[in-house]
Amino acid sequence: MALRLLLDKLSYYLEEKEVRRVERAYHFAEQCHEGQMRQSGDAYISHPLAVAHILADMHMDHESLMAAMLHDVIEDTGVTKGQISRRFGRPVADLVDGVSKLTGIEFQSRAEQQAESFQKMTLAMSRDIRVVLVKLADRLHNMRTLGVLAPAKRRRIARETLEIYAPIAQRLGINDVRLELEDLGFAAMYPLRHRRLREAWITMTAPSLLSLDSGDVCLHRRFGGPGIQVQQGFESVLRHCLLCF
Repeated sequence: MALRLLLDKLSYYLEEKEVRRVERAYHFAEQCHEGQMRQSGDAYISHPLAVAHILADMHMDHESLMAAMLHDVIEDTGVTKGQISRRFGRPVADLVDGVSKLTGIEFQSRAEQQAESFQKMTLAMSRDIRVVLVKLADRLHNMRTLGVLAPAKRRRIARETLEIYAPIAQRLGINDVRLELEDLGFAAMYPLRHRRLREAWITMTAPSLLSLDSGDVCLHRRFGGPGIQVQQGFESVLRHCLLCF
């Protein structure tokens, strides 16, 4: 069912032969990950399929979607880059290999994580920017399913997301991904503060203060002095809070 939903989504903007190639990559990945489970108890193939859905919403090309399906096979199975290249072509193999190398980066200190040079290095080392986009989609789905992990691991992944992946998404202009990464990261790092902020925001946005524009909820208030009027939603409030921690 999930695969069919993806293929239907892809058929709106990809050629039929490209959709078939994505389906082939899915079945190959399903075979490679057979017997592997995620910590949530779901079959592992559900993760690359979800990553592909995120990229499909961005209308990414078929090679990126194939790489999304295959992005963990080098790291988690016995499949080599050469095998992927022979079966799906060199561009797809290069994308999968690039994502694997990004996944393998380790940091020695928090200062090293925060360094702006890391972000530049990440983008520079990716000969194809699609590598970074697949990795961002991978991180986004992992953040959406973070709740099954132990608290310490959740916080470590959330901090890495806030300090590295959300800023990269911002640099690339993918605002919806950046906002969701920040929201999920803050919720994992500071669950009580996140809950209280959201509750306070809901209380503040009483019907008398709301203006609805194309389904978006905005609060209009004056801050700081006469003549200064701002529009901000929960995400912008959350972003200001992130700067304080």
